[in-house]
Amino acid sequence: RQEQALSIPAIHLHMTAATMQVRQQDFEKAQEQLKLLKKDPGNEVKLKLYALFKQATEGPCNSPKPGMLDFVKKAKWDAWKSLGNLPQDNAKQKYTELVSGLVSAESSSQVTDAAPEEGKRDGYETIIVNTQNNITKITFNRPERKNALSRQMYREIMKALEEAAKDDSTIAVFTGNGEYYSSGNDLKNFTDVQAGEIEKATKDSAVLFKDFVAHFIDFPKPLVAVVNGPAIGISVTLLGLFDIVYASDVATFHTPFSQLGQSPEGCSSYLFPKIMGAAKANEILLFNKKLTAAEACAYGLVTEVFPNKTFQKEVWARLKAYASLPKNSLAISKQLLRDVEKEKLHAINNRETEVLMERWLSDECLNAIANFFQRKSKL
Repeated sequence: RQEQALSIPAIHLHMTAATMQVRQQDFEKAQEQLKLLKKDPGNEVKLKLYALFKQATEGPCNSPKPGMLDFVKKAKWDAWKSLGNLPQDNAKQKYTELVSGLVSAESSSQVTDAAPEEGKRDGYETIIVNTQNNITKITFNRPERKNALSRQMYREIMKALEEAAKDDSTIAVFTGNGEYYSSGNDLKNFTDVQAGEIEKATKDSAVLFKDFVAHFIDFPKPLVAVVNGPAIGISVTLLGLFDIVYASDVATFHTPFSQLGQSPEGCSSYLFPKIMGAAKANEILLFNKKLTAAEACAYGLVTEVFPNKTFQKEVWARLKAYASLPKNSLAISKQLLRDVEKEKLHAINNRETEVLMERWLSDECLNAIANFFQRKSKL
C-alpha cells in the first residue's frame, strides 16, 4: 500500500531502504506460500516462477546453455535467459505478484470444491466422478493444465470406467472442467524422466497407454463425449470409440502428431478413415489439420454441434432422456454394434502402441518435444 501511495516520479527513481526491505519480506513470504499450494500450477507457470526467482536472487542469466536433449534444464535456462536485464527488485515484485495470484486462484477453487455435489465419488484427484439421473459423469479436472492427461489421470480414468461399467448407471459421459475439453497427453510425462531411465519409462508408459485405450474399447455401456472446448491429441482420437459426440460450437479438434514426431493412437489409424474417408483422415492425422466443431460434424467425428450459450442446457436435457431408457437393452444393442470389431480394435491398439513406443525413443520425437518446450519457455 505504501508503494501505491508513492506516485511522485522522483521518489520512484530512488527506492528507499524501507521499501526494499518490505519487498524482500514479501518475496520471502511468497516463497513460503508457494510451498503450501496443493495444486500443480503447470509447467509454464513453474518456468516463470523459476526464471523470476533466479533473476531476483542471482541477476541476469550467465550460465552456459544446456544440451538440446536435456529438456528440463534447457527449458529453465531459456525461461531465465528471456528475462534479459530485468532488475532484481522488479523480478522480486513480479515473483510475489505471480504467487499471490496462484494463492488467490486456489483459495477460490477450494471454496467451489467445498460445495457438495450429489453422487460425487471420493478417491479421485485429477477427475470428478459423480452418478446422478442414471448418468455417470466423468469430468477432466485439471483446468490449470487445460485438462492435459497425466499418468495419474490415465489411471483414475481407467478406475472410473471400471466402476461405471458395474454401477447402476445407464450411460457414461465425459466432459471437461474449464475452457478446454482436454489438451491431450501432458508432455510433462516425457520430461519427468531421469536420463538413465528413458527406455524403461517409455515401456511403462506404453503399457499404461495401451491399457487405457483398451478400457474404452471394452466399455459395455453407451459412451458419450460432451466436448465443451478445444480437444487435442488422445482426447480427439478416442472420440472414434465413443457412441455419441456432442460439441459446443467453440470446440476445436487437433491431432498434431507429426509436429511432435509421434504417430496416431486411440485406434484412429483405422477408425478415422472409416468414419470420414481416407483423404480427410490423412489431412488430420498426417498433416495436423485443426477442425472446427462444424467441420468435425461434417466429417462424421461429431454427432451434433450446439451453440455455446445453450450447449450445457440442451445436451444434458437430452442425455437425461437417453439415460431413462432400459439399461440392459442399450448395453446389449451396443454389444451387437461393437463386438463385430472389438478383436480388430484391440489388435490395432497393440500395433499403434508399438509404433508409438518406437517414436517416443526416436531422436526425431525427442528433438520435436525439446523444440516445443523451447517455444513455450519464450515468455
